[in-house]
Amino acid sequence: MINCVIMSGWLRRRRSPGGGRWQAALLSPVVLTVVIAALAFATPREIAISRLLPAAPALAAAMWSVLPTILLGAFCLLVMIGLSFVYTDLGTPYTAAAIVAVTLAAAYASHVRLQREETLFHVRLVADAAQAVLLRPLPPRIADVEIESLYLAAQEQARIGGDFYEAADTPYGVRLLIGDVRGKGLPAVGAAAAVISSFREAAFDEPDLRVVARRLETSMTRHSTAYAAQDRPEHFATALVAEIPHGGGHVRLLNCGHPPPVLVHEGRTRVLEPSTPSPPLELAPLIGGDYCVDTVAFVPGDQLLLYTDGVTETRDRAGEFFPLADWAGRQGQAPPRELLDRLHRDLVRYSGGTLEDDIAALAVRSTGSRAREHPARVGGPPGASGV
Repeated sequence: MINCVIMSGWLRRRRSPGGGRWQAALLSPVVLTVVIAALAFATPREIAISRLLPAAPALAAAMWSVLPTILLGAFCLLVMIGLSFVYTDLGTPYTAAAIVAVTLAAAYASHVRLQREETLFHVRLVADAAQAVLLRPLPPRIADVEIESLYLAAQEQARIGGDFYEAADTPYGVRLLIGDVRGKGLPAVGAAAAVISSFREAAFDEPDLRVVARRLETSMTRHSTAYAAQDRPEHFATALVAEIPHGGGHVRLLNCGHPPPVLVHEGRTRVLEPSTPSPPLELAPLIGGDYCVDTVAFVPGDQLLLYTDGVTETRDRAGEFFPLADWAGRQGQAPPRELLDRLHRDLVRYSGGTLEDDIAALAVRSTGSRAREHPARVGGPPGASGV
């Protein structure tokens, strides 16, 4: 039963890419056979177009299964035999032997290709399951906050990477996390999983965002120690932790070397640079410094865009970076889902269809009652600073 479901999913995957163009490509071996056969009958014997017939089953091996490939090879062989009655000195035995040999080789190649594609499909199923655990779907609304997420892999084959995000409804308000682990592949995924797991616990336990950041730092360090590598000192993660208290009115931000979020407040767009930079995770022992929390007004209708550096480092053909702040200022009061859909579309268009880095983003909108607004600038926990 499971295999049937998997194979049906594989078939849907095979049929979907390209729509009509993919179906036209599937017919190309037949078209090639017909063209070669027509030219072979219509052209003089000296041209010997029939010697191209083995190309048809060879092409079929790239997109057809074993049996259709063999049947196409048999049809090409019949065409060659038919030509032998028209041109007796065409070298039929040699071309027929080539058709048989190429067809057998093509059938084997088709078999190997199908096995690899099925293996890849199973691997992707596992990767999708891992991503569902690592980047589980976020609820569209938590308390008085609307939240939407976006994740784009730089490579089509990829499913998970070092970019991560999370949101939690805690006793201290809605807490958000977004970050990016330096590096690629499984080490980056493992480090991202360690940070997210730590956040899911610390966000509920710790009232102070700075303590939450220290716990993330500890988890990152422990993970790197357990999976040490030669370049371990260069392993680190940037992260941004945000807290929107119940009732809204403001948002607290702790930026650990991460790209600054973009805030649309009362129709004006601002890039929220930290007043005092905090060190990236696992670099605090090396560069020193403490964690600083900034407090910013966040009233109903305001929208906050959190993102990884894959957004701002997207380049056009001239090498210019994507102007995120200017772009955000032109989006008006677009809902979070629509905002991220526009961002996805415009990033792909800006880059010419090729993304160089993974991208993660969170769009957050306050929907709380204005009767519960806080002053535009309020104090956070002890030691917090206002922006």
